Amino acid sequence: MPQPPPVEKPRKRRRSAAGLALGLVVLSPLCAESLSGYDSTTGDPLALLGGLLFLGPLYGCPALLIRELARRRRLGWPGIVTLAAGFGMLQAGVIDQSMFALSYRAIPYWDDLVRPTLIEPLGTAPYLVMVFVTGHIVYSFCAPIALVESLGGPEAHRPWLRARGLTIAVSLYLAAAFLVWHDHLSITDDHASLPQAGTALATAVLLFAAALAWGRRDGTAQRAHPIPPAMAVGALSMVAALVFNLLPSTWPGVAAGTSLLALAAAAVAAASRSARWTRRHVVAVAGGAVLAMALTAFARGLLRHTSGRRSGGPAVRAQHRVPAGIARTDRLGRAARRPAQSRCAGKVARTVRASGVPVQDQVAARASTVSRPRPPSASSAMSRRHGSPGPPWSVT
Repeated sequence: MPQPPPVEKPRKRRRSAAGLALGLVVLSPLCAESLSGYDSTTGDPLALLGGLLFLGPLYGCPALLIRELARRRRLGWPGIVTLAAGFGMLQAGVIDQSMFALSYRAIPYWDDLVRPTLIEPLGTAPYLVMVFVTGHIVYSFCAPIALVESLGGPEAHRPWLRARGLTIAVSLYLAAAFLVWHDHLSITDDHASLPQAGTALATAVLLFAAALAWGRRDGTAQRAHPIPPAMAVGALSMVAALVFNLLPSTWPGVAAGTSLLALAAAAVAAASRSARWTRRHVVAVAGGAVLAMALTAFARGLLRHTSGRRSGGPAVRAQHRVPAGIARTDRLGRAARRPAQSRCAGKVARTVRASGVPVQDQVAARASTVSRPRPPSASSAMSRRHGSPGPPWSVT
């Protein structure tokens, strides 16, 4: 008598895939935002859990879409990294526009990040481009994908979502991205120009096309040449990420960071061609970078505590030297608004020559405009960073 086809295995696979997809949506914002420990919500479990309702769609959904596209098109890690770079360019250049901001949401150390490498005709600083795009590639997308897939077993290289799941992920991401974009345009005057946003969008499209065209797995035969064990690879990844996190926001820092990224990419690409390269090595690369971020955040918090947050003290200077952790502050504009004169000072410098109005008069005019009370926006009330009001779910 023929046996009926098994039913439980497909259902079990679907449940497993759904759990992995949800895990990626949760882990991505934790690595991108929470792990760096820059926010005052650090240590507040309820606030962190509430933040996932917004940060999950903003970070987790694109990470999930990158992963699903890669598995459906049989893309290797070069394709995944290229897709992540495209989303990173889209996030920082078009959605929150932090890549082109000379003064962003009254963050007090923004000038220290922008001015040393600012290229005025382009309206951006290569240092910002480097840390923002690299931060998205590593912490927002690739490291979470590698870590969650390591738990997937046979599901690691299979698609996790059906058409309905893909539609939900795209819709949630577009909604979150629109909220951030609209919030940025409504509460600040330092916007990306149309050519700047168009260039960032075109670059993202080119990166997506390159990933689909040349990002497939290499079909050449692998050789069993020796490579370091997974633990050593993880240690090297952690050291490289720590060095990158501590680079200064200067032209030598940009040169050193670019060289370090190129060297790390070449080393991983060469090692991954070995038949001895396993999933453990992939997890070691991702885990080393994540551990480096956690150590950087711990060291920065310890310096802040020991120095009492004295102005110009070692904690402040150390904070300025932590680009990957500080780079997380470009999202959502959760920094507090400073006095109106401080908010518009950077913008006045760019418009005084065109208008001919004295700087003092422009500052006073902008102050009278921006100091009018505004209703709270969707993303500006997300956090209490630098003394801003707490998120809605943390108010008791």
